[in-house]
Amino acid sequence: MNIADVIGWKFNHQEGMTTKDNKITEFPDGIPTQAEQDSWTSEYQTHLASVQYQANRSLEYPSIQDQLDMQYWDSVNGTTTWATAIAKVKTDNPKP
Repeated sequence: MNIADVIGWKFNHQEGMTTKDNKITEFPDGIPTQAEQDSWTSEYQTHLASVQYQANRSLEYPSIQDQLDMQYWDSVNGTTTWATAIAKVKTDNPKP
């Protein structure tokens, strides 16, 4: 895990924070302890895991064009192709 990504996420890319070789080299009020950095990294990993389902879903959803086509044909034929396809993506990639 890259510490620059962690502090960028945790502190919204505030000025005065720099890293080199995956180590914090500048930080307001001094370099944080390793325990603090480890805690932030753990929080960041938890955050990433909690939003990974969104990325997975976006890769699996049919294109908007295909979804609109499904919806049109569902309305014409009285079917549920679109709802079934979307439900499958959501079931396969549940929110944590």
